[in-house]
This record gives sequence, structure tokens and C-alpha cells, in this order.
Amino acid sequence: MQSVILANGEFTATPRLREMWRAAELRVAADGGALNARRHLDLTPHVVIGDFDSLDNTTRAWCGDAEFIQHPREKDETDLELALDLARARGATTLTILGAGGGRFDQQFANVMLLAKLASARVHAKIAGADFDAWVAWERAEIAGRVGDTVSLIPLTPRVEHVVTHGLVYPLRDETLALGYTRGVSNQLAEANATVQFSAGLLLIAHLFTE
Repeated sequence: MQSVILANGEFTATPRLREMWRAAELRVAADGGALNARRHLDLTPHVVIGDFDSLDNTTRAWCGDAEFIQHPREKDETDLELALDLARARGATTLTILGAGGGRFDQQFANVMLLAKLASARVHAKIAGADFDAWVAWERAEIAGRVGDTVSLIPLTPRVEHVVTHGLVYPLRDETLALGYTRGVSNQLAEANATVQFSAGLLLIAHLFTE
């Protein structure tokens, strides 16, 4: 089951992102993500979850028959993590996060680390923005785009080993990417479809679209 989670960060409603929200079998708003839905999207979420410190009465009324799940403000998880856990508990196998950018740097970084948490559990998840996709891969990643798109490969574990790429301008041939080094940043698509394969570790794939 495909689920789309809308967070409370900066959000630009491109046609691509609107279609993701529309097509989702389970639409979840993480607290103020419901405000993003009201302002920028045509469909209400199925579920709104969080401590509701960013949820105004107008937005709550707009959500209509949505299910509301409230948590205390003093909690161990962010609203986005609660939304992801809820989607998984309800059977989602593919997760897409919208509205996860902008705002505080620590929260943006934590959102990326949520992708790593999901990848460690072999759950497919990505953050989608107006001009990028980002996800954490294990063993293999396929990247489809336009020639010239920027692709960065950033290790999230101490070592990502035996990395082999096809379809990138600067190929890697059975090499290791190490945590804390920028070897894999700012590569480019040499072909419309590229692949990355590796034997161990977790790798953040950031695909930035050309205009």
C-alpha cells in the first residue's frame, strides 16, 4: 500500500506532488501538514496525527471526516515520526514524505535520518520536493531522470562498500564511500536511467532535477 505523509515544512504544490497526494491509498498529515493540505492541495488527509500545536480550528474543520489522533506535546517522537509509524502500522509498504524541507536545520536533518531508520527495516521511503527526490538505499538503487540531473551519493554508515555505478558521468567501479567524505557529491546522470549497486551499508541518494 502506498502512503503519502505531508509534513509541516515548506511545500510547493507542483503537479507531480499533487498527483502523489491524490493517488495515495493512505494520506496522513503530520500535525501542521494538514495546513499545507488546506492551502495547497485539493484533497483532505485520511488521518491527522501529532500534538496539534500547529493545527488551527479552520484547518481542523476543513479536514472534515478525517481521523484525528492526538499525542501530548511532551513526547519522544516528532510528529513526522508518529505519522510514519502510523502508516506502517496500517500496512503501508511504500512511504512518500512531502513538506519536509525548510525551517530548522535540526529537524531537516532528523527527517533524513528517519529515512535511514526505515531503510534499516527494509522499508521503501523517500522525501519528495518540487525539484528533488531523496531516499536511502540498501544494496541497489535505480535513478530515472534527465541527462544532466545532479545525483549525490552520501554514505550514512561508516562504509558503503563495493559501489558500482552505471549511467553516471563519474563512475564508481567497486569502490568504497566512507562516512564524512564528499566523494559521491554532485555527480550527474549521463543516461536517462542509472543504477547504483553496493554490498554493504546505507546510501542516501539525492536526485536534483534540471529545469
